Amino acid sequence: MKKMNVTKRMVDCGALAIVRAETLDRACEIAEGCMKGGVTVIEISYTLNNAGEIIQGLNKKYGKELCVGAGTVLDSETARHAILHGAQFIIAPNYDEGVAKICNRYQIPYAPGCTSLTEAVDALSLGAAFIKAFPISDFYGPKLAKVFKTPIPDMPILASGGITLDNLHVWLENGVDVCGFGGLLTKGTSEDIAENARKIREIIKNTR
Repeated sequence: MKKMNVTKRMVDCGALAIVRAETLDRACEIAEGCMKGGVTVIEISYTLNNAGEIIQGLNKKYGKELCVGAGTVLDSETARHAILHGAQFIIAPNYDEGVAKICNRYQIPYAPGCTSLTEAVDALSLGAAFIKAFPISDFYGPKLAKVFKTPIPDMPILASGGITLDNLHVWLENGVDVCGFGGLLTKGTSEDIAENARKIREIIKNTR
């Protein structure tokens, strides 16, 4: 049930913050801004060596109020490290069979970045909860979701890169289930972040 519940929570929210915070204190400031604005899903990027500790710290402080996952998880060793530190979902810019298997084993939603339909179908076959429209989404833009969903209408898609307040509705209209945001949900004060989070949630509500 864990995988199903987390996946549903991500889809219901429709947005997540992509966080590269060097300290737990800054991660908490970002988290509080996001939560104030109604975005309760946060990805902590493994581009930083202390990502596991930050995930653990956020879980300890906010519990079920916040859904915390790991991003930039390139291999199964990193996936296991993230899961042992409490990551509730795993996101990556690449597809890796080892990561897919370990996530499925522990019933953790996995969203690999796929650059071809073949990769996407392989990932779904090994239990991926979402296909991440990245990095090629930066080139194709919102139409990438429609390209993927034309042959496979039920493909669940998580997109990041190039999504703004002005074009968010287009991504949603093209079939994206969850949208990832960097600067809009991670820069500035907690109030700045909360204001952007409110705008994002309002667009998602109105478009859906």
